[in-house]
Amino acid sequence: MTITAQRFLITKVGNMDTKQQLEHLLQLQAEARLGGGQDRIDKQHAAGRLTARERIEMLMDPGSFEEFDMFKTHRCQNFGIGETVFPGDGIVTGHGTVNGRIVYVYAQDFTVLGGSLSETMAQKICKVMDLAMKNGAPVIGLNDSGGARIQEGIDSLAGFSDIFLRNVMASGVVPQISAIMGPCAGGAVYSPALTDFVVMERLNSYMFLTGPKVVKSVCHEDVTVEELGGADMHSTQSGVSDYAAESTADAINYIKRLLSFMPQNNLESPPIVPCTDPIDRHSDVLRDIIPANANAAYDMKQVILETVDNADFFEIKEQFAPNLIVGFARYNGISVGIVANQPAYLSGVLDIDSSIKGARFVRFCDCFNIPVVTFVDVPGFLPGTAQEFGGAIRNGAKILYAYAEATVPKITVITRKAYGGAYCVMSSKHLRGDINYSWPTGEIAVMGAKGAVEVLYARQAKASGDAKAYLAEKEEEYHEKVSNPYLAAERGYIDDVIVPSTTRARIIKALGLVQNKRDSNPMKKHGNIPL
Repeated sequence: MTITAQRFLITKVGNMDTKQQLEHLLQLQAEARLGGGQDRIDKQHAAGRLTARERIEMLMDPGSFEEFDMFKTHRCQNFGIGETVFPGDGIVTGHGTVNGRIVYVYAQDFTVLGGSLSETMAQKICKVMDLAMKNGAPVIGLNDSGGARIQEGIDSLAGFSDIFLRNVMASGVVPQISAIMGPCAGGAVYSPALTDFVVMERLNSYMFLTGPKVVKSVCHEDVTVEELGGADMHSTQSGVSDYAAESTADAINYIKRLLSFMPQNNLESPPIVPCTDPIDRHSDVLRDIIPANANAAYDMKQVILETVDNADFFEIKEQFAPNLIVGFARYNGISVGIVANQPAYLSGVLDIDSSIKGARFVRFCDCFNIPVVTFVDVPGFLPGTAQEFGGAIRNGAKILYAYAEATVPKITVITRKAYGGAYCVMSSKHLRGDINYSWPTGEIAVMGAKGAVEVLYARQAKASGDAKAYLAEKEEEYHEKVSNPYLAAERGYIDDVIVPSTTRARIIKALGLVQNKRDSNPMKKHGNIPL
């Protein structure tokens, strides 16, 4: 619709009777719902992408969506854009319900000027974010935009900045989820990056600050759009994306699942669902899951699945830093965040990426009153120049900071190794862990027995005449005296050594014990996490 035609429709309203006014309204609504027109909608579909309204319809409960600012338009006259005006100005905003719970949503409409961000579009996004903050409900952004509207210059940049400010102000107040379902480049990437979770649609979406052409001209690197900013790259290497969805429907279902574990805001508790899984269910699988060889791997996900309600575990960032597992589950219907070392990948060591991944997740749980259950089997931090040069100390401190800062209920189960600084970091009693358990197979020490005796008895072993036999004897002695859970239990650093098959029941009882926990941090503006 051109601006001339739209003004004609508006100015004629005064000359209409009631019936004509209603017909006029319905006509305007129909035109607004067409976005950039049927031709552009057809092109969107041909590219394998849905429209903004179709995505919202897929997300929301049927009939629940209420739209804001359907007729809002831009006022820019630069470079001839004044002759290209569409009702809604390239974005659909409003509120509705997802599984009966209120959410606020905005969806960029690529059929209108490539979904480019204008001053008007920013105002519409800011309105729903402000309402979400006031009313305590999650915000979901469905992104599909070519970036800033160049014709608007500084007004477009101001719009981005207004959105960024609200992302920051809403952080830790209401959950924020971003879905990338098309292009997202330049300054536009920072709004999703500021939200709590990012979902990307494989093959249809990308995110980067500068595109392949700029990279080629400046850095002389040949790279494709997919390699530079595709969903697979961001889900495996950069960690920007929490999930690479196979389709729009997959992305929407992922968002719905995420929401089901979260409270509406930071003043509420997570929803509790009826539990059909026996609270005292024992698992014989856990009795034998730890290999006899202390250096052999096993799958920590199996431990998680054996203990949570109905073996239902919703993993986050599964493909990024897989040596640490994070995700949501329920115990007796109560939502929890789970953090667990994964011995099946890099022996479960902590490194730069896994430390950042764990810290970010723990802080989200703490923001929104979600208890954290931690399963520990960690031999330490990953050694090497790449880690040290990359800031392993600074980044490793992030997960330590997150656990120490968190005031939500924290339950810890040590299944096997808990060595050195990594023991301290993984929700130990010393970082205000509430209930800390260990299996009998727990090895809690400064380092592994083999390494320890090689340090402690190197000289004696050399003088013994049979260094191998001597060190083997001392290693067994170290296991008996130090590398077991009982010394920690004597000190009160472990609350109990538990039978592995009873882990589910013990976690549920522990959560019940601390459900009304009250803890606080010293009064301050905010801490200075080592970023």
